[in-house]
Amino acid sequence: MMWIIYLALAAAVFHLLHGIYSIFTDPLRDIPGPFSARFTKLWYLSNIYTGAHERHTIALHRKHAQSGEHFAPIVRLAPGMYSIKSPDKAVYGIGSKMPKNMWYDGWKHPSPDRWTVFTDRNIKRHAESRRVYAGLYAMSALLSYEAYVDDCADVFCYAFDVIGAITYGKRFGFLDEGRDLGGTMGALDRSMLYSTLVGVYAWLHPYLYPILERFPSSGAAGRAYLMRFASAALAQRRGERAHGKRPERGEGEPQDFVDKMLDMQEVKEGVTDYHVFALTMSNIVAGSDTTALSLSSVLYHLIRTPEALGKLRGEIEKNVREEKCTPHQVTFKVSQEMPYLQACIKEGLRLHPGTGLPLWRVVSEGGATIAGRYFPAGAEVGINTWVAHYDADIWGSDVEVFRPQRWLDADAEQLKVMEAHYIPFGLGSRTCIGRHIGHLEMSKFLPLIVDAFDFKLETPERRWKTMNLWFVKPVDFRVRIKARRSDKV
Repeated sequence: MMWIIYLALAAAVFHLLHGIYSIFTDPLRDIPGPFSARFTKLWYLSNIYTGAHERHTIALHRKHAQSGEHFAPIVRLAPGMYSIKSPDKAVYGIGSKMPKNMWYDGWKHPSPDRWTVFTDRNIKRHAESRRVYAGLYAMSALLSYEAYVDDCADVFCYAFDVIGAITYGKRFGFLDEGRDLGGTMGALDRSMLYSTLVGVYAWLHPYLYPILERFPSSGAAGRAYLMRFASAALAQRRGERAHGKRPERGEGEPQDFVDKMLDMQEVKEGVTDYHVFALTMSNIVAGSDTTALSLSSVLYHLIRTPEALGKLRGEIEKNVREEKCTPHQVTFKVSQEMPYLQACIKEGLRLHPGTGLPLWRVVSEGGATIAGRYFPAGAEVGINTWVAHYDADIWGSDVEVFRPQRWLDADAEQLKVMEAHYIPFGLGSRTCIGRHIGHLEMSKFLPLIVDAFDFKLETPERRWKTMNLWFVKPVDFRVRIKARRSDKV
């Protein structure tokens, strides 16, 4: 047994000496950051575990800013891992050859044959997959999903059920029942916690996953549950189609994602069973929480900014008077003609973007110059959306203020700069493929709820608490609501 102890000591000494050696030889050794981040990923892991990584990263960029800067352009988060403050085209531009890093492997099954559009680190395969799915998420297809959103609009909290309706043709039923049916939402939360943390040491994922999925309360088991959920729904639909049974649709009613994909599979070469499965998994994992927290953010900031809330209601009431919409239904087309509504949505997503960890990329062969510094191949760089959205050099001294009017008052040049740094759905070729659906949901739902109800925060003296485990989710957003008119209960 002594040899194991000697081996462990030797490994520890090796890593210590290697860390010391790296400090003196690393060409990027002058990039600032926490001292321990020069040696180990443990600072980064523990910082994620606090649930406030986005705030800590903002503080790091602010702490190390030089005179005349609001944020330092680059800070270190771990050995060979650097946070950048601007969306550099060399990293995220269309045609960039920088793949995602291994952190994303934690978000998929450890089998090398498993992937989703979100997790795939293979640039070529990712591009091919997006081409398969592109028509389902395109703006041209958006209006066909509007009926699904309308079907859920009379239930108060609806993001999960909308994505269920769009994907499978029917709501999951969480809102009708007022509870987490089958533990699906809980499984999703556990899966996200596991994926976020194990991704930091992604090489452990293939070893941990088969062990942890045996324990029902684990994140690995949560992911396994979601995969069974998606597989069962697909198997049911395939069985129905095999017996000539198709989902009943009235005239003008939309076709759901599953049926569209299965139809596509019959006529389009290269569309595999796994493409269909990966689509349904992606919609469940990414399509519900992001919209729910984005809706929550816009609503939260409107409640805390009565002037903005009043102005939005005025815009809605004007459209009702002009008979462009009713208090019960706003078409997507009309919502796009409400400039203040769209400014409120953008400002809500600026102040509270859905994701709060860096969008990691690996510098490709030959290295790259990023933010004025040369990074060798293999270095990992990433922008945290919160850093981009809280840079006063871009947004002005009132960067932390909810001011939708900034989007309407900016001149063309300033608006171009703002748009370039507004990245709530990611950027480049990895931009969220479902962003248009999220925009559809928010644009239709917010006018209805804002016009129908008055809101009061349960603890207005305190700002809401959030938990950042990739998605930055509110954890104590309690609101008392009261119908503004007798036709709403």
